[in-house]
Amino acid sequence: MRIDRVYTKGGDKGETSLIGGERVSKASARLECYGTVDELNATIGLVRTSLETSAAGPHLLPILHRVQNELFNLGAELATADPAWRVKLPCIEERHVEQLEHDIDAINDELPKLKSFVLPGGGWPSSYFHLARTVCRRAERLVVALAAVEDVGPLPVGYLNRLSDALFVFGRWAALKDGKPEPLWEPSKT
Repeated sequence: MRIDRVYTKGGDKGETSLIGGERVSKASARLECYGTVDELNATIGLVRTSLETSAAGPHLLPILHRVQNELFNLGAELATADPAWRVKLPCIEERHVEQLEHDIDAINDELPKLKSFVLPGGGWPSSYFHLARTVCRRAERLVVALAAVEDVGPLPVGYLNRLSDALFVFGRWAALKDGKPEPLWEPSKT
């Protein structure tokens, strides 16, 4: 792929092209979905940068690099309304969901059992993981809403659901590896 120009002026009137050429409003639900997946990818970029000096970095950085590529594939999948075009593109497959499950299981076994809800915090990497998790949950909600009215393919919702679980577990593990206390919800402290 080669991108010669950053701007095309094609969206100056509030429309853009989906993959396949269909013109749609930039306020469409489909654009909101893949725009939020793009935001999630950028947030994971923050996580990766914060992990460069973290004890959790050597293990999690390769996983997140893979996830960022998967999110780009997911964005392309969501940017394609026509199923005939979608089959020509990289897309989320069951193996991607299964790999996330494997990643979660491998790390979750090391974590202390939870006795309360976790508050975002626990050091920079953990905090950024929590931010990414919330963006991922928003993307998931938007894709669920889109899937109720349009075809989005079989796996985007499940992938985002599993990814948000992974981001939660990764955030807890980063706090543990960095020796940071994991802030827990204390209802009586209000």
